[in-house]
Amino acid sequence: MSTKQILVIDDEAAVQEVVQSCFEDLAGWTVITANSGEAGLEQALATRPDAIVLDVLMPDIDGITLLRQLKASPTTEAIPVVLLTIASAFTDPGGCAALGAVGAIAKPFDPFDLVEQVADLLGWALEYREDCL
Repeated sequence: MSTKQILVIDDEAAVQEVVQSCFEDLAGWTVITANSGEAGLEQALATRPDAIVLDVLMPDIDGITLLRQLKASPTTEAIPVVLLTIASAFTDPGGCAALGAVGAIAKPFDPFDLVEQVADLLGWALEYREDCL
């Protein structure tokens, strides 16, 4: 199994922890976290992860502004982005595509379904860790 590297950008520590645990414990993905848009942009440029899970509502740089910055940079433009949001307007597939995201997952989300939802949006075959089965 090849390990995927995911950058999770969310200003809520509890959400970061839940998402990180799901991705690492269930799928075996490596997770990098950032607690602000600015820190997320720095991490994305430095690490060039396989995908980014991005909160839409953040205080410093909101997720939509950050998504535009990511898509405008040659270093990060090809990285697929999944939005996490409480705003139902962003969960429309057409709206996500217009913004440059591969999709959106509504908050609150079911932690046990999250890995499968993200893998489906990214088109990744999901290989659960054997010690979790």
